[in-house]
Amino acid sequence: MRLPIYQVDAFTDTLFAGNPAAVVPMQAYPDDAVLQAIAQENNLAETAFLVPHGADYQLRWFTPSVEVPLCGHATLASAAVVLERLRPQEHQVVFHTLSGALTVRREGADYILDFPARPAQRQPDDPALAQALGAQPLELWANDFACMAVLESERQVRELQPDMRALLQIGRDACIVTARGSGRFDIVSRFFAPGHGIDEDPVTGSAHCALMPYWAPRLGKARLLACQASPRGGVLDCHLQGDRVALRGQAVFYLEGHIMV
Repeated sequence: MRLPIYQVDAFTDTLFAGNPAAVVPMQAYPDDAVLQAIAQENNLAETAFLVPHGADYQLRWFTPSVEVPLCGHATLASAAVVLERLRPQEHQVVFHTLSGALTVRREGADYILDFPARPAQRQPDDPALAQALGAQPLELWANDFACMAVLESERQVRELQPDMRALLQIGRDACIVTARGSGRFDIVSRFFAPGHGIDEDPVTGSAHCALMPYWAPRLGKARLLACQASPRGGVLDCHLQGDRVALRGQAVFYLEGHIMV
C-alpha cells in the first residue's frame, strides 16, 4: 500500500512546539499488527489512522507500543488534516472512536474538541509513588486512564524528574502531575506514561478530561487556561461543560508525504 502521511504539531501555533502526531488516512484498516508497526516506525507519541465512515471518519490511535482509547493531540491533528487538506470546504468533522463520537469544529485558526470528562476518584497516599516521582503529592487521585498527583506548586511540577523505571515497577504506567498556576496559566501539568512507550508526553489533551473536573470547582470557574509544562510545551483553553470538556488549540503542519507498507 502507498498511503499518505501527515505530521502535525498540535496544541501550538509554533512549529517544533506542542505535541507532534502522525496522521495516516486510508480506505480500510489493515491488520492491527500493521497499524502498530507503522506507529512503532513513526516513533511518535501517537499515530492516528483515519477511515471514511459515511460523512464522518473512524479514528484509532496507536502509541509505539499500544492502541489507546482516547487521545487529544492526535484528534486535533486529524481534524487539521481533514479540514485543511481532505475537506477544506467543511468546518466540522465527527470521529467515531473507542471513546464514542468526538466532534471537532474549526473557528479561524482554532480547533475545538468535544471530549468526555473523565473524573478521578480520591486515592490513599502512596509512599512508593512519592519516591518514584521525587515529590510528595498533596493529594492523589485516579481514573481508569491514569493516576493524578496534585503538587504544591507550579515550580515543583516544572522541576520534577521522576524515575520512569520505578513508576513501572509500582504499576503507575501513566501519571499526571499538576498544580495551580502562578502566573498566566490557571493550571499546569505534565504527563508521564512509560507503560505506553512514552516517558513524557509533550501535550496530553485527554489528561485534561481528568484535570478539568478536578480544578474547575476548586478555582470557581468552568473555563481554564492550561499549560502542559513539558520541554516542548503546549497551551490548552479548556471549558468544562457538564460531563464534557471542550479543548481549544491550534495546529501546525510539519510534514506531508507517503509511506509504503
